[in-house]
Amino acid sequence: MRPGAVVLAVSSLVVLGAGPPTPSSPLPARMADTGGGTQLITAVAPKSASTTGTVTWWDRRGGRWVKVGSARARFGAKGLAEGVSRKQGTNTTPTGLYGLPYAFGIKAAPRGTSYSYRRVHRDSWWCQDNESRSYNRWTEPRAADCRASESEHLITYREQYAHALVIGFNYRRPVRGRGAGIFLHVHGRGATAGCVSVPKDAMRRILTWADPAKRPHIAVGTASGPTAVTRY
Repeated sequence: MRPGAVVLAVSSLVVLGAGPPTPSSPLPARMADTGGGTQLITAVAPKSASTTGTVTWWDRRGGRWVKVGSARARFGAKGLAEGVSRKQGTNTTPTGLYGLPYAFGIKAAPRGTSYSYRRVHRDSWWCQDNESRSYNRWTEPRAADCRASESEHLITYREQYAHALVIGFNYRRPVRGRGAGIFLHVHGRGATAGCVSVPKDAMRRILTWADPAKRPHIAVGTASGPTAVTRY
């Protein structure tokens, strides 16, 4: 056999083995990054102007992503916006891939929750004041330099914050004016102010499923286009 023919055959095998995931592959397998852990939540809207979509949670088992559960989701009243350029007060949900620092709630953590869980009290606030040193942080009691008019008094959102997970958007190194207080929480009456929400039963299931040792992340985006979840 000619040497050239051998090389050609080997090259063909390599190309076939290195092909991209097929459109039928599980969504996480088509993403650029899943955060490096073995758990993932995807929150996908049909398009950037959408206020509803689907949240799905996944486990990586035996080298493959397996769907564990899904639920109808709600997004910001003004749809979704690229996380790196989002502006505070726009009622948009930031797209991107984010960690989930901790869980919290007005109600006790569902039995079986392993995530760090913080209970909401009457003096629990989330500071959204761009002038405060506590910007985009839980503060209890409310920090002296954080105006009440620029903060969320967590206990007043009894339905939404019965159970929630903090989404790590603009969290590690907050950029003023980009946005604060973005959570995965229970449905309220309609679209959110920028968070992602799911039915209360789904939120409880997510909390009992999420394992911090498996480093879960959440990927928020659209089904296609410049904010497609597969970009993250």
